[in-house]
Amino acid sequence: MQITGAELFVKALLTEKVDTLFAYPGGQAIDLFNALYGVEGLDVILPRHEQGLVHAADGYARSTGKVGVCLVTSGPGATNLVTGIATANYDSVPLVCFTGQVPTHLIGNDAFQEVDIVGITRSISKYAVTVRRREDLGAVIKKAFYIAKSGKPGVVVVDLPKDIQQALGSDVYPQSIEIRGYKPNTAVHMGQIKKSLDCLKRAKHPIFLLGGGVNISHANEAMTTLVEKTGIPVVTTIMGKGAIPTNHPLYVGNLGIHGSYAANTAISECDVLFSIGVRFNDRITGKVSEFAKRATIIHVDIDPASISRNIEVHIPIVADAKNAITALLEKTPEFDFSEWRFQIDEWKKQKPLEIQQVSASGVTPFTIIQKINQIFSEAVITTDVGQNQLWTTQFLELTNQKQMLTSGGLGTMGYGFPAALGAKLGNPGKDVITICGDGGIQMNIQEMATAIVYELPVIICILNNGYLGNVRQWQEMFFDKRYSSTCLRYRRSCTATCNTPSACCPEYTPDFIRLAESYGAKAIRVRKQEDIETALLTAKNTKKVPTVIEFIIEREENVLPIVPPGNPLSDMIMGGNER
Repeated sequence: MQITGAELFVKALLTEKVDTLFAYPGGQAIDLFNALYGVEGLDVILPRHEQGLVHAADGYARSTGKVGVCLVTSGPGATNLVTGIATANYDSVPLVCFTGQVPTHLIGNDAFQEVDIVGITRSISKYAVTVRRREDLGAVIKKAFYIAKSGKPGVVVVDLPKDIQQALGSDVYPQSIEIRGYKPNTAVHMGQIKKSLDCLKRAKHPIFLLGGGVNISHANEAMTTLVEKTGIPVVTTIMGKGAIPTNHPLYVGNLGIHGSYAANTAISECDVLFSIGVRFNDRITGKVSEFAKRATIIHVDIDPASISRNIEVHIPIVADAKNAITALLEKTPEFDFSEWRFQIDEWKKQKPLEIQQVSASGVTPFTIIQKINQIFSEAVITTDVGQNQLWTTQFLELTNQKQMLTSGGLGTMGYGFPAALGAKLGNPGKDVITICGDGGIQMNIQEMATAIVYELPVIICILNNGYLGNVRQWQEMFFDKRYSSTCLRYRRSCTATCNTPSACCPEYTPDFIRLAESYGAKAIRVRKQEDIETALLTAKNTKKVPTVIEFIIEREENVLPIVPPGNPLSDMIMGGNER
């Protein structure tokens, strides 16, 4: 039977069990949208901007474990995906992004809304391809889904010229695909597992360092069992938080430039660092030459290119994290590291995470997130990027019933809110909360309309300090309070060198309460600690519409501890000038 390329596209989505498509129409994709019209079993979601669209697909994928799928038109529609593609790919999120394209005979001729999206995204995606022949369409789409979700997950971009969409061809969609030269390794080399266990038998101060790979492979339960069997304490990266429950007695905390004192010290003092699914980027290592310099380093990662890229590894294990953890469980004996655990517990008691945030109103990031921990037992929490992300990753408690989504690799402002919408679409029975700053929320605040029309009762917590807070903190601590382009209340009439908030500061723009209400959302402003719980409970019990809660926090609240740039993890500013 002969069908159009657009019809085969729809058939492919249904065969791949895609139930939610994030899509924005346009001239070079109109045939695809025509084929989608009235299709049952496929929910087509229309966000208000392509960047919001791809972040929503990302949040859907991370929270469900499915492949996120999006569709946009050519030119600006395609280029508006770029930030979201990079965001998802850096964090190993499986996405398939379809873009419309001008007809094949016009490619390279500067046609209206023509861009080389494959060329643009090749370095920030796992695979990118333009379909040049109608007879290849089914195989290309099959390949896209396979590549996106296999091995180290990532983003695949499929560019669909208009004439390919319109052309008639076979209705056959392949059941399987073989890709020459692409054979992701998931198996475990048992010889390397034995070497690792032999190393642990000699260890006195071992640490498990867990990254996003553990969460991606859904190895949380197995990892918790392994930790309990070995008695080895656990440190996580931001992306690895939740690999084991944060209330587990063997959980130490996050490491890195805003890591806890106990976690950073444990990494600096350990003799075996057993890392699983970690990239070892500069945000967690500090000064590379001083990172875990006393330790034998074992590294499990599905991507061989990630091993010894930044930190020299002594025992590499190329494997899927879950498979490696399962193999370790089968072979590992029980250990006794009680003295080491006691030492870490002492470090935790000596210098707990900086919670001495003070405010006349009592509305601090810690008190807000503490109430979220108490009220929401089953939830998906997304963050934006900036101080809001760092406070959340410090104080948020995660269990098997709670999941955190955040942009770890790229650090994308504007991610949190649309990601929350995607998570809510994928998890309609769960509470979904996004924690944002007053800067980041404005980057994709237009998606409030999406939340309204699709009746998505997400809870939007805005930590409003009137600044781009993370950059301002660095300007305060390392640039002599030269607050250049970070004050969001700044007016042309203000003094150019102003660096001190005062009572005469102009009112903040926008008024988030009135703006939210103009969309049809519920909105609450919180200025006192005693109102935090009431606001969150009101939002939790609100159905059909989103709730914006604007928390007014101190303008110069800082994220502590902090490791100054270029310093080792052991050199932390804890509070004031304490190190």
